[in-house]
Amino acid sequence: MHVERLKLTNFRNYAAASISFDGRHVVLTGDNGAGKTNLMEAVSLLTPGRGLRRAAYSDMPMAANGEGFSVFATVDGMEGEVDIGTGYDPTDETGRKVRINGATAKSVDTLLDHLRILWLTPAMDGLFTGPAGDRRRFLDRLVLSIDPAHGKRALDYERAMRGRNRLLAEGRSDPVWLDGLEAQMAELGIAILLARREVAGLLSALVERHADAEAFPTARLTLEGFAPADGELAASDMESWFAGELRAGRYRDAATGRTLEGPHRMDLAVFHARKEIAAALCSTGEQKALMIGLILAHARLVRDLTRHPPLLLLDEIAAHLDEGRRAALFDLVCDLGGQAFMTGTDRALFSALGERGQRFHVESGTVTAIG
Repeated sequence: MHVERLKLTNFRNYAAASISFDGRHVVLTGDNGAGKTNLMEAVSLLTPGRGLRRAAYSDMPMAANGEGFSVFATVDGMEGEVDIGTGYDPTDETGRKVRINGATAKSVDTLLDHLRILWLTPAMDGLFTGPAGDRRRFLDRLVLSIDPAHGKRALDYERAMRGRNRLLAEGRSDPVWLDGLEAQMAELGIAILLARREVAGLLSALVERHADAEAFPTARLTLEGFAPADGELAASDMESWFAGELRAGRYRDAATGRTLEGPHRMDLAVFHARKEIAAALCSTGEQKALMIGLILAHARLVRDLTRHPPLLLLDEIAAHLDEGRRAALFDLVCDLGGQAFMTGTDRALFSALGERGQRFHVESGTVTAIG
């Protein structure tokens, strides 16, 4: 999969931009603040969600002039060449729109029929030491790139949980309503748990198989915080267990104002496999290397399961790596077989990529091909 053409209108610091790509990896260099990450953020909107910054759509237009933004791309994707358009109109309360070959898509999840996108940004450097919610979101993006239905399950679960919380807060203990909402939460919650567990297991197995060949430390993953005592229960029995936990916790949850049991309380625990220590206790350099290894392993998993390599967005990826590790990284990215967008301030950081990369200079919202 690769992006062939990208056109931006009124997006971040790009009043208008039109860029053509030849299928090679894309290297964007320029000073800080020039717009390199903004361009990659635009590409990240070709998948469900709010992009690699998780910003509000209202913050993405170039100027606060009441206008929206648009991102258009021609992509050689999982179903062949396709034109994808997405954008935001502040006068339309339904959120951002998606068009596929000019026709309005039923939902943003339709984007997953055409390409899968993974990213690694400097903002993710604190993932191992930050709040559990950040790790859950990271885990759910890993799951979504393999299981397109995961996003809807998560949204439906959150909607049912908000309804339950509202009933409890209002003191409305109607058992029919609560039983119905809790049954829905149990079904969706266990499906979320099983999807997360499957991806964590597949990823851990893949990492273990390639452990000796990787240039980056390998990570071991475990899930914590929510699961039946017996991990061998059938899905239906797990749903019954969760529904019972919710029913038993109504008074407690009413007092605290939130639901204290469920997949929304899970955490992703990451360990340095060789050293057998938590990633949170590793050095900053080791944490960065662990993240790179984890993203590359997941990209390999996506490729193996979908038979299409994902699009990679690697922001400031080479800045803190020595020459040997940079070269190893570029080789691993190329071995995946897809396209990667990479940014940096120094063109020399990407010399080991050679002719495998198409280079652009970014300055004040202007993108110029180099060479």
